[in-house]
Amino acid sequence: MWDALFTDCRLATMAAGAPYGAASDGALGVAGGRIVFAGAASDLPDRPERLAISVERLGGALVTPGLIDCHTHLVFAGDRAAEFEMRLKGARYEDIAQAGGGILSTVNAVRAASLDELIAASRPRLAALIASGATTVEIKSGYGLDVENELKMLEAATRLGADCGVRVVRTLLGLHALPPEFHQDRAGYVRLVCEVMLPEAWRRGLVDAVDAFCEGIGFARDEVAELFEAARALGVPVKLHAEQLSDLGGAGLAASYGALSADHLEYVNEDDVAAMAKAGAVAVLLPGAYYFLGETRRPPIALFRRHRVAMAVASDLNPGTSPLCSLGAAMNMACVLFGLAPEEALAGATRNAAAALGLGEEIGTLEAGKAADFAIWRVAREAELAYWISGAAPERVFAGGKELRRSGRPERKTQER
Repeated sequence: MWDALFTDCRLATMAAGAPYGAASDGALGVAGGRIVFAGAASDLPDRPERLAISVERLGGALVTPGLIDCHTHLVFAGDRAAEFEMRLKGARYEDIAQAGGGILSTVNAVRAASLDELIAASRPRLAALIASGATTVEIKSGYGLDVENELKMLEAATRLGADCGVRVVRTLLGLHALPPEFHQDRAGYVRLVCEVMLPEAWRRGLVDAVDAFCEGIGFARDEVAELFEAARALGVPVKLHAEQLSDLGGAGLAASYGALSADHLEYVNEDDVAAMAKAGAVAVLLPGAYYFLGETRRPPIALFRRHRVAMAVASDLNPGTSPLCSLGAAMNMACVLFGLAPEEALAGATRNAAAALGLGEEIGTLEAGKAADFAIWRVAREAELAYWISGAAPERVFAGGKELRRSGRPERKTQER
């Protein structure tokens, strides 16, 4: 028998087809942590009570795939509220970074923190994302900038996922900023990342993907290409922070390496959008950073639509440019600031976010065979998930068929055998 069957619900499966992949009188069956049925209740192969140990009526609630935050920097120590004040007084992001602030101030805090302190500081941020409906979260390193501390960050991400019961995808972002001890030796630092840091993270089983910051205040195309060659040799997928502040052709470079995604993309050109489409790379939109930095150049949404580039939506949760702990708020921003439709925003935090992590066969839609990651919402229509500025809060969140979170005391009718 199935472990559980949820009936009397509206399913937004987010599978291709009807808007939201909707089933108005839906049912969701779960067994062994996997989805075994997702569709109209009328298509169930037998009476509910004969199919599952536990049968629960949801009173018309909406069920969606668990949300997926495919771009975060949530493991860090300290904060950068002082820089927020500086920006409001006129300082630019580039000015702060060039003066030794920005990323490097967080690097100092991370280096000073123990592994346990780093985990304790980061756990509330992961809990907040789970509370917003997330069941899969990508976590980047990039605030250690030496072998010991980058590995410490990846270990913290691993422990957090295990402790909180969610899937965590760990991304090595060694080429995030140049550490002060390599200020006069860029090439030496790039070699350290490619020849020592990445291989050691891979040897320890701590890395699922590799990322870099391709920007004038970050790393150049040839430096990123060196890292991507090292990742290719180990069989590690790549992705890239590209075209956030200028057009350096990073998205095209990422596409040439078969990248899972290129992220930010405010300044991407059409040729590189076409290259992304050909490579199947996902455009990850990060409206939190756009909002928080007061940017005015939006990503070219029309180009992504025209070239059929899948668009994901993520929080970019980080201490300096996007202190955002809600995927619902990120979806709202993507709609209001970038012009996405609510269905596009939800696809961006489910189906397309899964593709951006290389996990499209495992998560992102409610379909038989996939992981039983889902959220239950008390909303009248699907668009509400992107409508509320603070983000609509799910009533319950499940990962691998296990309930992670429940809010309130809604009335439910449950039958158990």
